[in-house]
Amino acid sequence: MHNFLFGIYPYIALSVLLIGSVVRYERDPFTWKSSSSQMLRRKQLIIGSILFHVGVLVIFVGHLVGLLTPIAIFDAIGISHGAKQLLAVIAGGIAGVMALVGGGMLMHRRWTDPRIRKTSSFADIAILALLLAQLVLGLGTVFVSLQHLDGHEMTKFMSWAQGIFTFRSGAAAQIEGVALIFKLHLFLGLTIFLVFPFTRLVHIASGIFAPLRYLFLRAGYQLVRSRRHRPLEERRRAYDKVQAKRGPSATTPAE
Repeated sequence: MHNFLFGIYPYIALSVLLIGSVVRYERDPFTWKSSSSQMLRRKQLIIGSILFHVGVLVIFVGHLVGLLTPIAIFDAIGISHGAKQLLAVIAGGIAGVMALVGGGMLMHRRWTDPRIRKTSSFADIAILALLLAQLVLGLGTVFVSLQHLDGHEMTKFMSWAQGIFTFRSGAAAQIEGVALIFKLHLFLGLTIFLVFPFTRLVHIASGIFAPLRYLFLRAGYQLVRSRRHRPLEERRRAYDKVQAKRGPSATTPAE
């Protein structure tokens, strides 16, 4: 079971993430949005959204860099495993608290306001609940990590993640002996990847790829020709002649 959850399930989740996102964008591009409810209880949305998104962004970048950067690079630049572990605990803890507080505000707003609740789908509430549960598990791992400040446990997760992305066999064995809360955290994270294409989370991809699409993939400028064939000055002279024939009492039509 361990080998399936952490050796096979990651490929299932990542495959559904990639293929499902492409299929949704191609088949239902107008559903590729977050369905904002900004008009309702705007102040709580702004505060909660800023805390949540900043916290999640820091956590995501930290996990991405921390897990996928080869250990040899950290050794080459003189960052010890203990220092990396301490940085992950401090930065991840602060960002996790920010995201949890912001996410709690967003959940309270979406769950308790009848108008927002009515405009929310089951997937909207469910994915937010999953993210909050993931944040709670992530903060729970901080207390376990404080008992391993030598960084040895962190290298296990780095070896596992890099083994998955480089298709190395036996990657699941790297984390076989870690604490249960870490395994729950990893499993729920993979599950969020699995459901990503079917929820409002797809707007994250828009924030990442939309600027690149605008810079490199846009078709170019669109030139529009006027249907008025006569020059402006000629049209003005013709208009003045008509007005002169009508006399000073004529009503000037709107241009």
